[in-house]
Amino acid sequence: MPLFRSLFLVLMCCASMARAADKFPSGAPMKGPVGFVYAIYFAKAPATEPMAALQKALAQQGGALTLVKDLSPAPAEAQLSALLEVDVQKNFTPPDLRMIQYFGRGLSKEQSEEVQLAQQALVLEFRMPASPTYRGLRAADRLLLQVAEQTGGLLWDEETREILTAAEWRKRRVDGWQGDTPYVARHTVIHAYREDQLLREITLGMAKFGLPDVVVNEVAHSQNNQAGNLINILAQALAEGAAIGPGGTLTLNLKAIKHESLRGAQLPTLQDNATATAQLALYSGKPEEGDPRNRLLEIGFDRYPGPDRHAQQTALFASLFGSADSVQIVRHDDAVLAASNAAKARLPALQQAFNAGLRTGEYIMVKAPFAAPDNGREWMWVEVTKWDDKEITGLLNNEPANIPTLHSGQIVKVKAADVFDYIRYDGKGNEEGNESGKLMAKQRGSE
Repeated sequence: MPLFRSLFLVLMCCASMARAADKFPSGAPMKGPVGFVYAIYFAKAPATEPMAALQKALAQQGGALTLVKDLSPAPAEAQLSALLEVDVQKNFTPPDLRMIQYFGRGLSKEQSEEVQLAQQALVLEFRMPASPTYRGLRAADRLLLQVAEQTGGLLWDEETREILTAAEWRKRRVDGWQGDTPYVARHTVIHAYREDQLLREITLGMAKFGLPDVVVNEVAHSQNNQAGNLINILAQALAEGAAIGPGGTLTLNLKAIKHESLRGAQLPTLQDNATATAQLALYSGKPEEGDPRNRLLEIGFDRYPGPDRHAQQTALFASLFGSADSVQIVRHDDAVLAASNAAKARLPALQQAFNAGLRTGEYIMVKAPFAAPDNGREWMWVEVTKWDDKEITGLLNNEPANIPTLHSGQIVKVKAADVFDYIRYDGKGNEEGNESGKLMAKQRGSE
């Protein structure tokens, strides 16, 4: 699912999860006034005096933005105030190298190091009425690009906490509009935080549209892409004018998304059984440390069946994106059993690594048997969330074929002694384990 390029796994852990309690109010969620801060850092002496470049760019905007000394609390038109900060290290500290590693866009190693020593920054605060055409936001984005190109600075978005080169700002913030419709994923980011053994995913940047930021709690690592894509589709729908129904309900329809870039990126990735729709239950989210200073809209899953939240979450993803799960009958021959025994020998070290704390983005799945009503067994994968000496708790990663009491995404427990194999994902696209599975795939191919 290629759209999910805007997810970033933040290297920190959060406190215990805050749960949403109240349904999000019905109606249009857009509210004004809209306020946000942009800045241009000067790692070197500006090529053009920043205030002069700003005045010139404003003149070329044709009155779309008005420079004022003091922003109105409820402006009728888009306004901005400007400050040339000459003691950046004290008053407007640049992002450090670690932050640039995750949230720098297009910066070279040299630029990343130079901006640490910046002494000046042009800080612009914008305030404007909410508008479905986003006229003020578009003008602000173009203004910042023009000033940065004339002065040679690096652009900072306080809402998304990103620093960008002018070329990246043009690509992400100025290009890509479809009429009055923005490509929201280019104006926002998604942060993902590890909470216990699950993820909390939240947008940053929706305040620039006068909209709430979107959050999903308790996401399995194996479903982070699906959760991120769900967030991006909902954020796009809200920016395109989707209203929230009574009781915080909303029917999300991917095929109804207007922006061709998002719709075109997602539709080809759907499975054949996808409905491309999701029935959302929306709540007023509870803020946590590090969240944007904005209203929060939390996605709930209780409009779907399942014995627990995780099974309901999986059911929503299966409806929206489709699912591909198949039953395969295989033989546990000598080679497969030998591979399984080798995997079992690795389990104590994996348990120790898991309980010591995996790196952000890393997770482990184990394969174990589940009893079927016909006295048979189904072997399925479980994403580990707790690992004791005798028992492993986790989220079922397969949809059972013949066990009606189990559903994909459900919390299950398996005996550690029954584990047949494992897969350890490093969060960077690499994995180890499942040697028995590779042998069984060869076995099926030769039959």
